[in-house]
Amino acid sequence: MQLETTRRQAQALPLRSKLLGQMGYGVLYIVLSIVAVIQIFPLLWLMLFSLKNNEEIFNLAPMAFPERLRWENYEKVWTQGHINNYFFNSVWMTLVSVGVTVLLASLVTFALTRMKWKLQSFVLGLFMVGMMIPVHSTLIPLFSMFMKMNLTNHPLSIILSYIAFNLPITIMIMLGFYYTLPREVEEAAVMDGCSVNRIFFSITLPMTASVLSTAVIINMIYNWNEFIFVNTFISSEKYKTLTVGVQNFVGQYTTDWGAIGATLMISILPIMIAFILLSNRIVEGIAAGSVKG
Repeated sequence: MQLETTRRQAQALPLRSKLLGQMGYGVLYIVLSIVAVIQIFPLLWLMLFSLKNNEEIFNLAPMAFPERLRWENYEKVWTQGHINNYFFNSVWMTLVSVGVTVLLASLVTFALTRMKWKLQSFVLGLFMVGMMIPVHSTLIPLFSMFMKMNLTNHPLSIILSYIAFNLPITIMIMLGFYYTLPREVEEAAVMDGCSVNRIFFSITLPMTASVLSTAVIINMIYNWNEFIFVNTFISSEKYKTLTVGVQNFVGQYTTDWGAIGATLMISILPIMIAFILLSNRIVEGIAAGSVKG
């Protein structure tokens, strides 16, 4: 009788473990759902904010719907507020800066991790020191340098600044991943007569697609939201970006808050789309580059 009871208890253990596991997953999903709602809440608030006028913004509850959805706020900022010009400036400056930064960082990381040469550690240290330089401490020297080079009020001053300040962090992101790449593939390519350039562009670079996605989205977020460089180096309306252009709706006596909300909503959408498209790659890149070996 005792043996029969023991046998039944042993058979019940897997079922009990399975039920506990399902309950654990259920609790986890509930917690993650609550976190997701909390994360989405500011976006919903901003969306409603952008569809109200000043009176409704100050008199209605934050999540209350307006009497009517004022889509004209978006039309106003896009046509009358020159946001279309600022938007395209942000797009092309961000794309150029991100492309050059990621390419240069890939080349530097390849040289630091896959080659043996003198001063290798010293050069890596120089790039890491670059991460410790505060942005604001460089504004006056950079402005003076760009003045002498006739690059103030020129998009090249913004692009060069983005590349210089993003290069160290991008290299650091890529270092861990490059250390995990197998050398046997490169050795086999050398035996087949591949040059260093072909090994990098045809073999190594495609293997780093996941960490490249991580680097791209991090650079995009920084460049897209950057304010201080554009506000310091650019005064012409022709080259201003979205982050600076939003000031157009702040007047001396009145402020069009609905238009500001519409501008902020427009500025958020590209980053959201990029993050959604690259989210899987970002997680892979972070996980793969977090452990050496």
